[in-house]
Amino acid sequence: MDTTLIYMQKETIERYNMKTNTDNKTEKRMNRFSGESIMLTKEEAIIHDRIFINELSATLEDKELGYGASKLWDKVRADLDWFRQHNAKAYMVLLD
Repeated sequence: MDTTLIYMQKETIERYNMKTNTDNKTEKRMNRFSGESIMLTKEEAIIHDRIFINELSATLEDKELGYGASKLWDKVRADLDWFRQHNAKAYMVLLD
């Protein structure tokens, strides 16, 4: 059994048999500004959601530490880069 661990700050989401599910686009996500939507795989949806969770947490940390001081911005950028490389179409619809 293949196990992939995806970390969201202090939480861990454990997914089994990720390799067999990676082509199933079952998760709908919507651009918060344009309203345009696209279907994602479960893995892509987790990474998409993690971007916004980390963005919110980084913004809150920045209020205490100063603009751009949160280390979570590195995680946001890494996940944005992942989308650019692995699903450019979804990146353009949801995150650009």
